[in-house]
Amino acid sequence: MTKSLTLDVNGASCLVRVDPDMPLALVLRNRLGLTGVKDGCGLGQCGACAVLVDGEPTLTCVRPAADFEGRRIETVEGLGTPEKPGPVQRALIEARAAQCGYCTPGIVVAVTGLLRKDPHPGESAIRAALEPHLCRCGAHPSVLRAVRALARAAPR
Repeated sequence: MTKSLTLDVNGASCLVRVDPDMPLALVLRNRLGLTGVKDGCGLGQCGACAVLVDGEPTLTCVRPAADFEGRRIETVEGLGTPEKPGPVQRALIEARAAQCGYCTPGIVVAVTGLLRKDPHPGESAIRAALEPHLCRCGAHPSVLRAVRALARAAPR
């Protein structure tokens, strides 16, 4: 059964006709072309499908798209571009904190959500925000360095 859903994605109202039980990650990738959202594990265990929903990092591979009507969704594409990366993206680039890049969009989303809530998070808050994000390349030490640098540089 398909249904028309209106989703607020990166500040734009998007009308999609999909099975309302289709996971949001698949709707964003396959229907809206927002390929920064990855469908890694399909179990909500790797963090690659993370987006901000009403400002909160949210895993979307196991949640139906219908759950997100009336909510504000931000994908990594809404947080910067290759030509003009956002602050988190720029910090990760400067720290050389991305290798294959598969996990990077979810990490950018998680760190953005954290820093919007607390521009000066402590080590435990940083680690808690990154805990759901699996990086098989082992870039976590570089990611942690980048996030710590952002926290130190944030205006007080």
